Amino acid sequence: MSTHSGNWFILLWWMERSGQKRPLQDSVEESSGQPWLHGKPGMVPPPPGEESQTVILPPGWQSYLSPQGRRYYVNTTTNETTWERPSSSPGIPASPGSHRSSLPPTVNGYHASGTPAHPPETAHMSVRKSTGDSQNLGSSSPSKKQSKENTITINCVTFPHPDTMPEQQLLKPTEWSYCDYFWADRKDPQGNGTVAGFELLLQKQLKGKQMQKEMSEFIRERIKIEEDYAKNLAKLSQNSLASQEEGSLGEAWAQVKKSLADEAEVHLKFSAKLHSEVEKPLMNFRENFKKDMKKCDHHIADLRKQLASRYASVEKARKALTERQRDLEMKTQQLEIKLSNKTEEDIKKARRKSTQAGDDLMRCVDLYNQAQSKWFEEMVTTTLELERLEVERVEMIRQHLCQYTQLRHETDMFNQSTVEPVDQLLRKVDPAKDRELWVREHKTGNIRPVDMEI
Repeated sequence: MSTHSGNWFILLWWMERSGQKRPLQDSVEESSGQPWLHGKPGMVPPPPGEESQTVILPPGWQSYLSPQGRRYYVNTTTNETTWERPSSSPGIPASPGSHRSSLPPTVNGYHASGTPAHPPETAHMSVRKSTGDSQNLGSSSPSKKQSKENTITINCVTFPHPDTMPEQQLLKPTEWSYCDYFWADRKDPQGNGTVAGFELLLQKQLKGKQMQKEMSEFIRERIKIEEDYAKNLAKLSQNSLASQEEGSLGEAWAQVKKSLADEAEVHLKFSAKLHSEVEKPLMNFRENFKKDMKKCDHHIADLRKQLASRYASVEKARKALTERQRDLEMKTQQLEIKLSNKTEEDIKKARRKSTQAGDDLMRCVDLYNQAQSKWFEEMVTTTLELERLEVERVEMIRQHLCQYTQLRHETDMFNQSTVEPVDQLLRKVDPAKDRELWVREHKTGNIRPVDMEI
């Protein structure tokens, strides 16, 4: 998944990328008659100056700290990032004395170029500089033990050791962002394997898509109920029951039946709007979402496989170096016992092989660091995109459910309007007047009978 403008700290890594040399690309030198691998200390950005808390940033700008503690500034409107404090006056930096670091900013301990941000002596995968003692890189030297205490590799991913790690700055503090909390793998509750953190995020996205689909199906059922209700109301309005009622009450009763037909029309319109304004948008939103998520999953999985392959190469090269160093040590001991031209030639050959093995190990470590840096970068970019998609999905559903409630309120108002004429006629019902009208029409005579005379 490509980097988008919202991932401002991804852009920040590359601000000072040009003209850098990887610390791991150092030469193999010989010391005390044996080849040793020398690693130059990794350079880190200079510590930031004291940040004034009284100076207010221009509107739209926010201040953050990089993982190394250096302060930088982000324009939340344009996604622009800069090391220099922005000024309220365009074109005039507020901190002209600030300077750029000689290396690009680092995240999670790695530069964008793939090289470690800390000195090679502290990196589990880096090649360490040795002392003049007769120790080889394949042995359990103090420097190697110290390195293993500083880092730990889990499923081919290198992390700082929990007992010695410095406190890491979150990429998006206080936001509980996906890009900060899903780097490690989790044990699969369904089996003995593990589930990658990214896989958990992907499962959440697919579950959200399923929930969206089920909401659409729910609205469809609601529409069906409305349509059936409208049909039944229309049918009932044509019923002839009590159609012979007379007078003002008869008029009110006829209006009751007419109001049913009007109400049926209101519910038909309501169901039609539910379909076009709620159900259809929910169903059609991100039709290809599942397909896109699979592509994203394959991309991250391929990077993780490449990282595992690079790690295997590092371990293989480390083992080869250990064997070459042991061979060199054995031949050196033989030289001490018996000096001969053949033994010296064997030592020179062993040194060349050891040096080559050291070069191979450095190359493998560099490739591993580059692969991990690429995986890290894509993880940050992709998890932020998933985060954005989740916010967009929730907001879309919220808006359409608000539309549903609005349509429901309108339907209630229209239904109320259909019964208002009924209320008016019911208030005019007058039994006395109805009796008068009926008597006038149906009277048979107003002369009362009298007693019979004898």
